[in-house]
Order: sequence, then C-alpha cells, then structure tokens
Amino acid sequence: MSNFKQQQSRYGTYSTQWDYVQDRFGEKNLLPFSISDTDFMIPEGTTAVLNQAVNRGFFGYTRWNHFDFKESISGWFLRQFDCKIDPEWCVYAPSIIYSLSVALQMFSQENDKVMTLTPCYDAFFNCIKENKRELLAFSLTNQNEFFTIDFRMLAEAIERERPAVFLLCNPHNPTGRVFNQEELAKIIELCNRFNVAIISDEIHMDVRRPGKTHLPILALKNNIKTPVVLLSSPSKTFNTPGLGGSYAIFPDEQLREQFLAILKGRDGLSSIPYLALLALMDCYNNQKEWLTRLNQTIDANFNALKKVLDLDKRIKFLIPEATYLGWINLETLPYSMDDLQEVLVKKEKVAIMRGETYGPEGMNYLRFNLGAPQDKIIEGAQRLMRSIAYLDMIKK
Repeated sequence: MSNFKQQQSRYGTYSTQWDYVQDRFGEKNLLPFSISDTDFMIPEGTTAVLNQAVNRGFFGYTRWNHFDFKESISGWFLRQFDCKIDPEWCVYAPSIIYSLSVALQMFSQENDKVMTLTPCYDAFFNCIKENKRELLAFSLTNQNEFFTIDFRMLAEAIERERPAVFLLCNPHNPTGRVFNQEELAKIIELCNRFNVAIISDEIHMDVRRPGKTHLPILALKNNIKTPVVLLSSPSKTFNTPGLGGSYAIFPDEQLREQFLAILKGRDGLSSIPYLALLALMDCYNNQKEWLTRLNQTIDANFNALKKVLDLDKRIKFLIPEATYLGWINLETLPYSMDDLQEVLVKKEKVAIMRGETYGPEGMNYLRFNLGAPQDKIIEGAQRLMRSIAYLDMIKK
C-alpha cells in the first residue's frame, strides 16, 4: 500500500516524465505532472513474476500467439466489463499508435478523412498526418465542464465530409468522459449509415470513478456493420509502458489476418518482448485488487485537487468520469497561458501540460496528471495556485 502513499524517486530510470522533463518544458528538475504514465510501481506480484524470469536468464524470441496470452485478455474483458471476447480475436501489437497507424492503412486510403472528437490525445494528430490522411476534428460540447456530443451536428458533419474512419477514444483523453451505451449506439448508427470504419482506443478503460461503467465498443459488435477494431493495453492501468506491448481485437477474421500480415510480414514484428508478455498475463489474471487500490488512490487525489482548486472561483474544474488526468479550465484568468507557464516553470518549478497540446479547444486549459501519491498532487496544486496568486499581484 505504501506504493500509493509514498513518492518513490524515478530519477535515474531514463524516465521521460522526470529525467527528460527539460525536453518539453525547457528546464531540468521540475516537479512533473505531464505525460500520462504514473509514479506507482507495478504490482508486487507482477514484480515477482518478472524477477523470476530475469533470474532464469532466458530472453530468446517469444511467441504471443497462444491461449495463455489471448485468454488473459478475453478473461479481463469478461470479468471487468461483462464483455465476451473470443480469444482468437486478440492479436499482439508493439503499441496502440502502431496499431492505429496500421488500422488507418487498412481502413482508408491516402487523403481520406479521419474524424475524431477533440480535444484529443496529441499522438492522434501526428499519426493521421504522417499516414497522409486528413484530420476531421469534431469538437465536443462543453456543458459546464461536462463534455457531450452534439449528434445532430455530428450527423451533418459525417454526411457532409464523408470520413473513412471514426477514431474514438473511450474513455476520452483529455476530458475523461466515459461514453455511455446510448452515445456509442448513436456513433455506431451513424458509422453504419455512412459506411465509416471504427477504431476505438480504450487504453484508459480501467481507471474510472465509482459507479462509472466502461462499455467496450465490441460489446455492441452485433450492431456494427462496418470494419471495427478495439485497441488497448494494460500499460496505463498498471504503469508498464516501459515494457512495451499492447493488443488489438479484430472480430473479423479477414481483417485480423490482414493486420497480422502487416505486423509479421511487412514489419517483422512477430515476437513479443518476453517481460511484456508476462506482465500483461499476470496483471490481467491476478491484479484486480491492486487496480481497486489504484482507483481508490486516484479518486482521493481528484477530491484533494478539487478542494485546492475550488479556493479560486475563477477556476472551472469537474472531476472526470475516468482516467487519472485532470482537465482544468483557466479561461477567466486575466493573463495568457504563456504568462502562466512562465511562472509555473521558472518560479514554481512545476511542469503541467498546456491544454492546447490536445487541440485548439484546450487553449485555456491545463492537463494535470494525478497518477501519483497524494502529497505530490497537493504540492503541485498549491504551486499552481501560488503561480496564479503571483500573477494576480504583478498584473494589478
């Protein structure tokens, strides 16, 4: 339990968030709340599994295409989401963005349009652009910091623009929405009507607030008439991105074989990193209780953050339905985001992501990573408040 309560140093691990914070924020030794990994060590049981493998010392080519790997994924979906997945639908991929890139190539042609709900994960922008597809951004509707989809406008946009692919992020990064069954059914109906393929990134599916239920897109697969793939990974939940590895779930055999032909034949990626294989299987088979404690920690962190932010009524912040990412609206502050970032970095020595990283809708936002012990969260929130107070004083 101390893993969730006491900050452990990540310096010296080649951590993108800690050791290389200067790359994004221009200075070293900042307290970071930036990219979306956490400061929590992986479950002790998973560490024991990996230690045993390291001590054995065998790291040859490793097969992923077996029942143990695929059933651990399908079993997780059944136990966590009551969603039946045939293990044969599951295939290994080195990362979700790799799978997204390949799926875009499979489901569309160069210069086709790809629609996604914005603001969105910034890697989507680059992946779409570098695959020579056109981003079709559809802005979520902000209703007092609860983000919804205007389906009348969405239908008009799809009919007018005719995208080849609808790229869904659910739960949504950075707003934290968990799209419900009615919303997903409407998205599916529109994609069926206009023959739009669906790629659903569900990597944040496990980290949700109490009472919030995630519905995988494939729970509604019988209603989907177009190509569809679900992309996910245990890496956000169990903090294993450094081990590599993710998976794609293709119900359609022909699409699955096409993906594997690219993965193995074109790109030569038939072997999974051994430790990634072991970590996924142990986390999904044995670490449900660890996930419960993680979610309790994140829930408490959000409550603590909101308590601090509520001291300034100009700040608009609603605890999201999912993820460990806070989406903080500072639009009513009487100075620019550049001014605020200057004070945050130079004076308060804290690194919090600019919201405009995720699209123009985030221009007046900060994205605050709450995947850390609560003392760090409170310290970061207080540094943010001190920065605002300092700007208030010098701007008078």
